[in-house]
Amino acid sequence: MVIYDAIGSTYATTRRPDRRIAAHITAALGDARSVINVGAGAGSYEPAQTVLAVEPSSVMIRQRPAGAAPVVQARAEALPIADGAADAVMAVLTVHHWTDLEAGIAELRRVARRRIVVLTWDQPAFRSFWLVEEYLPEAAAFDDTRAVPVERLAALLGGARVEAVPVPHDCTDGFGAAYWRRPEAYLDPVVRSSISMLAQTGEAALRPGLERLAADLESGRWHERHRDLLGREDFDAGYRLLVAGEQSG
Repeated sequence: MVIYDAIGSTYATTRRPDRRIAAHITAALGDARSVINVGAGAGSYEPAQTVLAVEPSSVMIRQRPAGAAPVVQARAEALPIADGAADAVMAVLTVHHWTDLEAGIAELRRVARRRIVVLTWDQPAFRSFWLVEEYLPEAAAFDDTRAVPVERLAALLGGARVEAVPVPHDCTDGFGAAYWRRPEAYLDPVVRSSISMLAQTGEAALRPGLERLAADLESGRWHERHRDLLGREDFDAGYRLLVAGEQSG
């Protein structure tokens, strides 16, 4: 089963694209006139010049909005697309789900004429995020098994510029660290169901840590411990944008 057939049913509401993260992606795409979105999900961050989306999950495809780019149900490792089909190819928070990373990246390079833009995260940096460091180390351990080292990804891309993407305090895209200043959100099972590291780790494994978090929020210990976060507008949790190809340096 495609993982998002099981956990992706609420993505259209809980994983709405954030305009500030979108600005990073748009800038990285530059003047590309045609874009293919691989691992497209429900269509987050697709620019107007997207000519095709590629997504393996039928559940995610059904959540794509009216007027979105045409979509084909396929995997990154075997794109049913001609060589050099678009100026740019983008892949947003998806490479860690691929079964064959080398094959998938080779396909991106085959299809892109000029540029490849990949949003991912740096696991060593993410491990210091309070949620996984203090409460849910089981989720961090799960991510250890699937996270792609940024250096390895850059090498497979043939070299890439790496840009930090800070997470806004009111981020509308509910990925793993989106709620760094809104800790109570992680107690919501709907929120957790749309964060793959939590959904795949499983509720039983997460329960003790979530109970500790709930207690610390009620007592005020979390706010005391993390008072330095409360006035911040954004936070670097390790999310990284890689830009390869023309104008990537």
